[in-house]
Amino acid sequence: MVLPLLLLGACGSKTNDEPASATAGNAGSSNGGKASESILEKLKSQGYATVGFANENPYAYKTADGELTGEAVEIARTVLKRLGINEIRGELTEFSSLIAGLQADRFDLVTAGMFINPERCQAVAFANPEYSIGEGLAVQAGNPLKLTSYKAVASNAKAKVAVMAGAIEIGYLKASGVTEKQMVIVPDQDAALSALQSGRADAITMTGPALQSRLDAAADAKLERVMDFEQPVVDGKSVRGYGATAFRTADTSFRDAYNAELEKMKDSGELLTILKQFGFTEQELPGDAKTAELCAG
Repeated sequence: MVLPLLLLGACGSKTNDEPASATAGNAGSSNGGKASESILEKLKSQGYATVGFANENPYAYKTADGELTGEAVEIARTVLKRLGINEIRGELTEFSSLIAGLQADRFDLVTAGMFINPERCQAVAFANPEYSIGEGLAVQAGNPLKLTSYKAVASNAKAKVAVMAGAIEIGYLKASGVTEKQMVIVPDQDAALSALQSGRADAITMTGPALQSRLDAAADAKLERVMDFEQPVVDGKSVRGYGATAFRTADTSFRDAYNAELEKMKDSGELLTILKQFGFTEQELPGDAKTAELCAG
């Protein structure tokens, strides 16, 4: 998917993560060969956990003053504190090497907004999803053409949708029956927004967070996001992806304790509060999706 830099990599469906290294890295984050159920007590005792991240906004990144933050980081920070671990220490790693680094004990968990998929599930133990990423649609205020899906665009021959050249959304639109004549191809996301504002297009589409960031920046009361947008289905599968924190496969007790606290945050609304700080909305909540189902494919 052609996305802004803040979304590339971490939320992608990339699966060619490097294999585990035979050489352990940071011994401070290793479980030292103890049983998996002891890792949580070890981290509580030492007072910190080491997290792997790939410096991708809005998932996990360092600010200009060196502070580690991001939606995945802040969720992990909150959960770990409630588990008795008061500090997290970040270790910057290329996205493709995060799983290998986790397996090599360089860090204790990965907080990089990594998408859950069956291949990765063979290498790590994912927590349950903390967010989801799908497509978004914006229209003129009031949604005069009642466009709530790509199929709705396809069913109205006069409807035009602006989409960035080369974006994967073009394929999704075509799969939903939208014709090339209905597409206004633009060079970038700002140009898509301009097309909607000028009336050259009746809608614009891109990933949800990217769309929200453009609308927030424009602050144009004449535009609105379609909050009941129906995600496209391609080849029988939804294009929505789900991101989660990753643990070593031996550390399932740690993962389960993490899940228990994450579930409380979902129920209380605290999860959404954190997500909103990084440009996510209700549409990016994970809903009832569970890792076991997503790992099954």
